[in-house]
Amino acid sequence: MTTTESRPSEVREGPLDERILAAVTASFELAAVHLGVRLGWYRALAEAAASAPELAERTGTDARYAREWLEQQAVAGYLHVEDVRAEPDARRYRLPAEHVGVLVDEISLFYMPPLVWQALAFTRNVDRLTEVYRTGGGLSWAEMGPDARESEAAANRSYYLGPFATEDLASLPAVDAALSAGGRVADVGCGMGWSSIGIARAYPNARVDGYDIDEPSMEQARRNADEMSVADRVRFQVSDVGQLGDAERTGVYDLAIALECVHDMPDPVAVLGAMRRMVGPDGTVLVMDERVGEEFTAPGDDVERLMYGFSVTCCLPDARATRPSVGTGTVMRPPTLRRYAREAGFAGVDELPIENPFFRFYQLSLS
Repeated sequence: MTTTESRPSEVREGPLDERILAAVTASFELAAVHLGVRLGWYRALAEAAASAPELAERTGTDARYAREWLEQQAVAGYLHVEDVRAEPDARRYRLPAEHVGVLVDEISLFYMPPLVWQALAFTRNVDRLTEVYRTGGGLSWAEMGPDARESEAAANRSYYLGPFATEDLASLPAVDAALSAGGRVADVGCGMGWSSIGIARAYPNARVDGYDIDEPSMEQARRNADEMSVADRVRFQVSDVGQLGDAERTGVYDLAIALECVHDMPDPVAVLGAMRRMVGPDGTVLVMDERVGEEFTAPGDDVERLMYGFSVTCCLPDARATRPSVGTGTVMRPPTLRRYAREAGFAGVDELPIENPFFRFYQLSLS
């Protein structure tokens, strides 16, 4: 998934009944992947091949269930069987080396289990979503439960601790210079803090203040900062930035960022306006959001399909859990952000030349 151009042929392959059947099969495979991660089976197989009894012994799990899972994973192509003709409990399975980064290595940019976790966390709320869709209500992150917030944080963890700060922010000369010299950062909507922590790790002289409205996320963010040894330079506050009236924050930041969260905000104009006030005259305001098309087209490409999936099951219901709400949804197209920025008092919006298959970076001009 490397482009947002519409590719209708991608969604016209085969009759619709066949596509739905394939999607049902894929949903079962996601559940099996989640089991493999939670039970430690992938990690054990990455260390050494195993039969079902051996895998169960290593992981403290049940051998019969392990056998069924191993067979399913081999049939689905996730695992390799050394001898398919061996007796069921004698068959040995291994995780191919090329699958380790995808299923086991949590710092790999290709690590996929958090996305699987997200899909399961969001879709389990379909009964509740049916009601809010009928009544026009909402479903907040708090109501979705810990799996929703934890999977969301895990999904971008490797990116935030890796190339986000060391490559993407570093590619912006003014930002890089300010943070290298000990600048201050306001990380708005920071969730469990991985973006704030990533900046602090990449720029040892910088100080980062993370803001979010979700108290459990802030509590975990503080623990994460402690574990990553940056708590002396990163602090987190439960706060709706759009309602901050603290004059001490006016003009004190060199950089204000909102990463993949503006589309979730019930009042994005108020938040963007606050970010504008938070930076000094030479400061920078950056927004990172989904790399969707400039305008609606149908059929859409893989990125659009994925983002609408998030929007239907999570982002739009969460935004509408607060009233009043503009109800943006995950698929916030560039013209929508430009309008929000203009209403917040910015002079313009420039798209930055940062390559990422899922995210687009915007710099909001102060004057």
